[in-house]
Amino acid sequence: MAGKPKLHYFNGRGRMESIRWLLASAGVEFEEKFIETPEDLDKLKNDGNLMFQQVPMVEIDGMKMVQTRAILNYIATKYNLYGKDIKERALIDMYIEGMADLNEMILVLSLCPPDQKEAKIAQIKEKVTDRYLPVFEKVLKSHGQDYLVGNRLSRADIHLVELLYYVEELDPSLMANFPLLKALKTRISNLPPVKKFLQPGSQRKPPISEEDLEKARKIFRIK
Repeated sequence: MAGKPKLHYFNGRGRMESIRWLLASAGVEFEEKFIETPEDLDKLKNDGNLMFQQVPMVEIDGMKMVQTRAILNYIATKYNLYGKDIKERALIDMYIEGMADLNEMILVLSLCPPDQKEAKIAQIKEKVTDRYLPVFEKVLKSHGQDYLVGNRLSRADIHLVELLYYVEELDPSLMANFPLLKALKTRISNLPPVKKFLQPGSQRKPPISEEDLEKARKIFRIK
C-alpha cells in the first residue's frame, strides 16, 4: 500500500496551498516536510529531487512530482475531480485558468513594495468585482446546479472556494453582490473533508506574516 503523499515546501501558503486544498477536499491525508533553511532547499536540489530546481515538490505514488499544475492535474484525475469527459475537462480547465490569474495577483501581493500596495489592492478589487466573480456567478445562474461543471464536485469548485476565502480576507464586502457564489462557498465548506480542513489546527495555512515572508525570502534567496 502506498504511503501518504509527502509535500515539500516552506511552512506557508505560496504555490503549495492549492495542492493542500485539493488533497484535503478529496479526503486524502498527507505529510509535510518543511523547507526551513536555504540548505534544506539545496539538499533537495543536489539529491536530484527537483526536476527544475524548484518547489513545490510532492512525493506521491512512487513519483517525485514538480510543477504545481502537473501536480494538481494528477491529484484531480486520481480522485475523480476532473469531469466525466473531455468537454467537462475543457470547461474545468478554462475556469481554473481564469481563477489562476486572479490567484496569482493575490499571491504576489505580499511581495509588492509598500508604496505600491494600496494601488495594487485597488486594482485587484476592481478585477474581482468587474471581471472574475461575475463570470462564475453567471455560470452558476446559467445552469442552476450546485456545482460549476457536470452537477458534481470538481477541482473547479474547490479552487474557486479557496480563492473566495482569499477574496474575503482582502475585503469581505467584495462578495456582497454574488449570492450564488456565497452559497457555493457555504456548500463546499460544509462537505466533511473540507470542513475538517477549515478547522483550527489543520494543515491549512494562514495569511503570511512579515516574519514568515522574510524567512521565505532567505530560504529562496530572494532579495
